[in-house]
Amino acid sequence: MNRTMEGSPQMPAPVQAAYSYCEAVTGQQARNFAYGIRLLPTDKRQAMSALYAFSRRVDDIGDGALRPEAKRARLEDTRSLLDRVRNGTVDHNDTDPVVVALADAARRFPLPLGGLDELIDGVLMDVRGEEYETWDELKVYCRCVAGAIGRLSLGVFGTQPGARGAERAAEYADTLGLALQLTNILRDLREDAANGRSYLPADDLAKFGCSEGFHSTTPPAGADFAGLVHFEVRRARALFAEGYRLLPMLDRRSGACVAAMAGIYRRLLDRIERDPDGVLRGRVSLPGREKAYVAVRGLSGLDARTIGRRTLGGRA
Repeated sequence: MNRTMEGSPQMPAPVQAAYSYCEAVTGQQARNFAYGIRLLPTDKRQAMSALYAFSRRVDDIGDGALRPEAKRARLEDTRSLLDRVRNGTVDHNDTDPVVVALADAARRFPLPLGGLDELIDGVLMDVRGEEYETWDELKVYCRCVAGAIGRLSLGVFGTQPGARGAERAAEYADTLGLALQLTNILRDLREDAANGRSYLPADDLAKFGCSEGFHSTTPPAGADFAGLVHFEVRRARALFAEGYRLLPMLDRRSGACVAAMAGIYRRLLDRIERDPDGVLRGRVSLPGREKAYVAVRGLSGLDARTIGRRTLGGRA
């Protein structure tokens, strides 16, 4: 691995400009992830910003107003750009800053770029309007759009030499991605319904009398909506507990980044659990000061040490 050291003059100006663009995108649009990414040293922060900017481009195609066939074409064009990164045919003077930054990050870090193919596959599932009968089916989608990002991020973070259980690090990163995505699904329940999308497993919806969907600010008549939300919250908490086993394997600042990002989503989950109907009234979010507090705890090591003791002790 040939990393450019922080502050090194070796990085060409076009590459530095490309990273600056990606960091600006991350700062403006990564409402939760940016708090963790800021805690990383320069080289890792740049690489994570490049990953985020590329992922955001894919997500924006899926969420945009184009017709399905146009979205599919745009996604396959984006996959072709990824092929150029993978094949090493992107040079510093390419006019696409996201591709330039991603290509440089892939040269400096062992990124499993197939994870971005999985992301594109997941967004194509959205374009097709796929719905999910069971949790096992939904997990396939979540692994594409979030678990893969966890594994890509691990390529940036790396694991500490001699870390116990490091052979399972990618599995834990994937599981943490699932936890974040399930939290997103709960948070965005009403917004997704308004856009004609349903993600929660049909089996779960039927179990709690919620098969009608979520098209108003009140639960469906006769439904145990709170029961459904609490059921999914418990599932997400179990995924977080398993995914947090990754933290003791990371260096301090990488662990702080993960602890901050995951901690923000854990607090979102707490809010959703306290007020299940709130997700039908609008998007649940945390104020910036609370996100900053979680990031400071992550950097201080408070969350990582606490979680590390629990996971290594088998109590998570």
